Formats: sequence, structure tokens, C-alpha cells
Amino acid sequence: MITKCSPSSVLFFNLSRVYFKTQNCNRPLRARSALSCAPSRRLHSCSDADSLVSFLILALSKCSSASSCGAVHARVVKSVSYRHGFIGDQLVSKYAEVGCEEHAEKLFDEIPEKDLVSWNSLISGFSRKGCLAKCLYAFRRMRNETFMNPNEVTLVSVISSCADVKALDEGRSIHGLSERLGMLMEVKVVNCLINMYGKCRKLGAACHLFDIMPVRSLVSWNSMIAVYAENVSPMEGISCFKLMRRNGIQPDDATLVALLQACESVGSIRLGESVHCVICRHGFYARMSIVTALLDLYAKTGRLDASCQLFLEIRNPDSIAWTAMLAGYAAHGYGSEAVTLFELMVKKGMKPDHVTFTHLLNACSHSGLVEEGKWYFRTMFEFYGVEPTLDHYSCMVDLLGRSGSLKDAYELIKSMPMEPNSGVWGALLGACRIYRNAELGKEAAEHLIKLDSSDARNYIVLSNIYSAVSLWKDASEMRALMKENCLTRLPGCSYIEHGNKIHQFVVGDRSHPLSHRIYTKLTELIGKIRKAGLAPKTEFVLHDVDEELKEDMINEHCEKLAISFGILVTNPGRTLIVRKNLRICGDCHSFAKIISLIEKRTIIIRDPKRFHHFTGGICSCADYW
Repeated sequence: MITKCSPSSVLFFNLSRVYFKTQNCNRPLRARSALSCAPSRRLHSCSDADSLVSFLILALSKCSSASSCGAVHARVVKSVSYRHGFIGDQLVSKYAEVGCEEHAEKLFDEIPEKDLVSWNSLISGFSRKGCLAKCLYAFRRMRNETFMNPNEVTLVSVISSCADVKALDEGRSIHGLSERLGMLMEVKVVNCLINMYGKCRKLGAACHLFDIMPVRSLVSWNSMIAVYAENVSPMEGISCFKLMRRNGIQPDDATLVALLQACESVGSIRLGESVHCVICRHGFYARMSIVTALLDLYAKTGRLDASCQLFLEIRNPDSIAWTAMLAGYAAHGYGSEAVTLFELMVKKGMKPDHVTFTHLLNACSHSGLVEEGKWYFRTMFEFYGVEPTLDHYSCMVDLLGRSGSLKDAYELIKSMPMEPNSGVWGALLGACRIYRNAELGKEAAEHLIKLDSSDARNYIVLSNIYSAVSLWKDASEMRALMKENCLTRLPGCSYIEHGNKIHQFVVGDRSHPLSHRIYTKLTELIGKIRKAGLAPKTEFVLHDVDEELKEDMINEHCEKLAISFGILVTNPGRTLIVRKNLRICGDCHSFAKIISLIEKRTIIIRDPKRFHHFTGGICSCADYW
């Protein structure tokens, strides 16, 4: 009977052929056969053992599954000792890396004479896999059972694991231990602590560590720039970069990626253009990762034209660059262009992954390409070997829901092979809001509240659905429940860049120095709209108040103030780019369309989900959002 070999077995067999061919090419056939059958007999010299261990370490580096690790493990047991070339330690780390934590622990316990390298192999393996609990357990075992002090490698692994899951209390404990052991003089340890505090939103602690560092490496500067960007202090990140340059430190790829991240956080196009100049001046324009990050930044700040130009300038874009460009089209609502780009990407020999399909399905959803979305969802595994994930199901629920097929979206959720998460139920709830389906919206909201009772958005959306269908009592009960749970609504904010500064507006905002002139301009614009015969859409004010008050409330929405400011302070014909932290309402959407026609302006508004390009009275979303 012929048995089918697993890919891992084939890999090990091929590596074995290479090894034995190089070891036995000048020996008689009989000797080679004896060596194959009884490998332990041939290890009569140190050089033979060392060669085999080198081969096994090479084979282990290629392993990507438990079965392939098992094949190498069996050879180790048969031929050499765990301590030879520290191969036992490497096996432990690899088992943890491929997700076989139990195998890693069992093998680790079998290794005799465990030293600090052995413990580090176990701890680092769990750290790379993101298993904080097991990482900390192994660390405590090492301390309690052997009384060994950790070294730099140990601490870096444990701190990195804490940073990955934002475990602040555990990270602080390791910080304290590092200080007691005098390890804060180790640059790598402090760099990891800075990164950990940054991810845990403790900017002050990260800054303090950076300030007291006696020696700073390039990684230290990069970490601090990234921390500022992550903690909504991008301008400080830019200042940190300038200080780094004054200290004679040359930037690398990570520096520029961190800088671009800072520009994205602040939403500044001018800063992005400045970093673009730095990239060109320092010769980084040929680096794929840098150009891809720049392309992504331009797309996220509303400059899709600049993204397209950059993409065309890349000689041989990799799959990440293709995916970044596709993501740009998806966010800006250019679904047909995204589909065309995807087909070209495949034709060029690029292999799409789960991220590519997430953006592709998202593009179909935002553009109403229902049949195309269904086709790609059905064929992504069959043609491209990509298993659908929760993100893909979320996109499909959004696609079906936006198109009005709420029942199909609900049935898809029920048929999912995994438990739906907040993204999936949130997509259904959003569709229920659009089509005012209170019954199904209530079920979706209940699931969301069960998953996370502290997220105020779920209560607000359901309350808005009730308000839209005049179920004022139910809407009031939802808001009372929010108050009972001490949840507050995130205030709507709009941002527009002018004069090297980001200007922020909230509903009814009168704090801006030009407030009087802004409201005068807004009144003028509303007057022009009414002359054109359009009345405010007060149905988007979801409060049980008089019609006149509704009109006053809706006329002071933050995006209208930002647009009025932009028209007031910029030259005629200049494109306005406005960022918004909440979804744009229907009345403001209509306002932007008409103003783009009356004022002959292109207005680009980015909300948390997508971009809207208003030109000549038409929006790129075709009123489908």
C-alpha cells in the first residue's frame, strides 16, 4: 500500500538527501546503506556529530508545523544528545513557536542540566507566540526553582510579551525587578520598557525612561518617536526626530516608518510631504517598506492621487504594496478600481492573502458591488487558498446589510463556522440603522452589549434606531441604561489643516478665534442652499424636540463649521480635506454636495469608515454609505 507523505515529511526527507549526499559521496554503497539504517553507529567522531547537529538545526529552522518538529525531534533522540549544540533548547523554542506549548514544556522538563540558555529558549518561545501567562509562569519557575537571575535576553522576552497584550501591571513588576538587578543600564531592556509603556498609554513613564538613558541607540530614538505617534502626540514625535538628527544619528527604515505613523496620527498632509522630502534626501526612496508606508499615508490623509502616483513609480511592487494601494481604493469608495487592481495583481503573479481579501470585500461593500463581493468570498479559498476569517465575514455581513438584504446577512451570521465577534454584529447593527429595522437591530445590539457592555456606541446606535422610527420611550430607556452604566457619548469632532496647524471643531463650537466670521460664512452658505430650494433634513436629529430647534441643532454640526472655516481662509478652488471622528450624517452629506457645486470646490471628508469626495454636487459614494 502506498501512503501519502505530509509536506513536513517531504521537507525532512529532501534535507536528509542533501545531508547524506554531502556526507557519503565518496563512500561505498554498502557503507552508505549501513549509515542510513544505523545512524548512531556512524557518530564515531566529533566532526560527524557536529555535522549532523548542524544539519538538524538547519532542518529545524525550516519547520513550520508540529509534525516537522517531531521528525527532527525523533532524529535527535536517535542520534545525538539534547545538549549537543544546544539543539534541545532550540527544539523547545520551535515547539512553542509552532503552537505546541505542551510539547515544549514536556521536552524542556526532559532536558538534563538546564542552564539560563535553556530557560530563555522556553520563555522566548512563549513570548514570540504571544502566550503571556505561560511566559510569566516559566519565568517564575526559573526564579523559584533555580534561583537564577535573568539576563538581558530573558527580560527582553518577558517585557515584549507584556507589551503585546498591554499587560501594564506585569510590565511594571518586571521593570522593578530590572531596576533591582541593575539591568536598566542595558539599552535593549530599556528600549523594550519604553515600547511597553507606550503601548499601555503611559507616555510619561516612557519619556522618563528615555530621558534618563545614559546611552541611546537608534532603536531608542525610533521607539520614542513611535510611542509619541501611538499616544496622539505626533508633534512631539517630529521634535524627537529633529533632536535625533541634531545628535548626529542617521535615520533608518524604522525611523521613517515611525515618522509616517506620526503624520498619520495627526492627519497632517504637510508633515507627510516634509517626511517625503526626508525620504528622498536620505536615499530611502528605493526601500519598498518606506514607499509603501508613504503610499498608505497619502491615501489615509485624503491624497489618493498622490498614492496612485507613488504606486506607478514603484518598479516591482510586492504584494504588500499592491494590498496597500487596494486598501486606498477601498477606503475612498472606488470599488471598481479596487477590483480591477486586484485582477491585475493576480495576473502579475502576486499571491493575495487574508488582508488583501479583507480590503477587496470592503471595497465591494462600500461601492454596492454585491455580486462581485459574493464571488470573491466564495472563491477566495477555492482559487487562492485563503480561509475566510471573522474579518471577511464582517465584510460580507456589511455588504449584504448595506444592500438591504438584512435577512441574508442574518442567515450568514447564523451559518458561520466560528462565533461571531463585535465586528460581525456591529456590521449588522449598522445596516439595521440604515434601514431602520428595530427588531433585528435590538438582537444585534444585545449580542454586542453581551460581548462588551462598556462600549457606549452599541447603546447609542440602538437608541438612534428607536428614535428614527419614533419609538421615543425605547430610545429614552437605552440612554438611561447608558447613564446607569456611567457610559458617555464620544463628542463629534471635525479637523481641518491650515497654516501648519490642525483646527478642531465640535458641535456648536464658538471657541475658535475666528468664530464670528466662521458663523457668518456658515449663515451665508445655508442661505445659498435655501435659495437653491433645499431644506435642512431634520429627520437626522434624533431627539423629540420642536422642528425649529432641530434645524438650529443640525446647522451647527462640526463638519459644517470646518467646511465654512476652510472656505473662509483658503483661496477659491482649493480642495478642502476634513477628518471626522464619527460617521457623517445625511444632512451634512447633502450640505457638502451642494456646497461643492455652489462654491466650485472639491471637498473630501473622511469619517471612521471611509472617504467621501464631493465634486460638482456629486459624492463618490453615490449616496451609498
